[in-house]
Amino acid sequence: MTSSRRRRPTLDDVAEAVGVSRATVSNAYNRPDQLSTQLREQILRVAGELGYPGPNPTARSLATSRTGAIAFLLDSSLSAAFSDPALSITLDALAKTVEPTGNALLLLPGREAQEGPPAARVLAAQADIAVAYSLADGTPALEAVRARVLPLVVIDQPPLPDTARVGCDDRGGASLAARHLVELGHRRFGILAAPRLSAVTSPFHGTRERLAGYLDTLAAAGITDISITEAPWLSASTARAAATDLLTASVRPTALLCMSDQLAFAAIAAAHRLGLRVPADVSIVGFDDTPQAAWSEPPLTTVRQDLAGKGRVAGELVMSLLAAAPVPPPVELPVSLAVRESTAAI
Repeated sequence: MTSSRRRRPTLDDVAEAVGVSRATVSNAYNRPDQLSTQLREQILRVAGELGYPGPNPTARSLATSRTGAIAFLLDSSLSAAFSDPALSITLDALAKTVEPTGNALLLLPGREAQEGPPAARVLAAQADIAVAYSLADGTPALEAVRARVLPLVVIDQPPLPDTARVGCDDRGGASLAARHLVELGHRRFGILAAPRLSAVTSPFHGTRERLAGYLDTLAAAGITDISITEAPWLSASTARAAATDLLTASVRPTALLCMSDQLAFAAIAAAHRLGLRVPADVSIVGFDDTPQAAWSEPPLTTVRQDLAGKGRVAGELVMSLLAAAPVPPPVELPVSLAVRESTAAI
């Protein structure tokens, strides 16, 4: 019996049709800078006419010992992660930085009540390098990366041996926010913090640093009686409830320090529901300076960090490590205070 199935065209077929070598066709896909624009366009046009889809990714991976994938380790589920505008901006900048080199992101989400993706998932992931975003200290996912001897870039985490790092000055930014409110005359403070805080022993570096920045600055001003309430970063209803608890205390704070813009928006919503005016009755400060901060009601005073810059630097660190460059010193990006209309003197 004769098969009527059409043979799939190969790279050799394209080379013969164009009248060039096999290597030249390969360069049209893998090293376009080696060819003139006219020749590359001709090769791709002929390939399209023949129905050649391009080099087989699996074969390419076997030949180069590279997958072209960057494992991006998240603390939370994808739905929760993409509800966080700070993460979205950072991730987008990272993706844009590595995309021209042909690398792609492999997202490894966490699960409920688990700091980071399962170790088994990390061990099985087909990736050349890992990027960990704000995972808890000592999470099994990080141990899995080390066990595989994968290069590692961490974002917003403590420095680790032989690991590239980028973050922002969390403690300094929190200090700027607290000092701003102290200088406005506030003495009764509440802090809307990330969950799993346990005083200053949170497993999350950013939480510890921001809390330390708030408390140290307030203590220097002689303010030690401070209400602290925990709330999930991204659950608006739970965060509003936590803010409501702070704002209905017997001694109500006149100022709230929030560990993210998302928590600050929830605090503003809670204040409005209680009939409190922001900032006439309560001043509120966030952290991150996400786009919504400038057009919230009222516009939010917040600590500005370079979220896109953080992603761009992380991408540059990834490419450097993939090129076998030495691990550079940790990069800490500066912060500043964006003063808007959610804070006022009392």
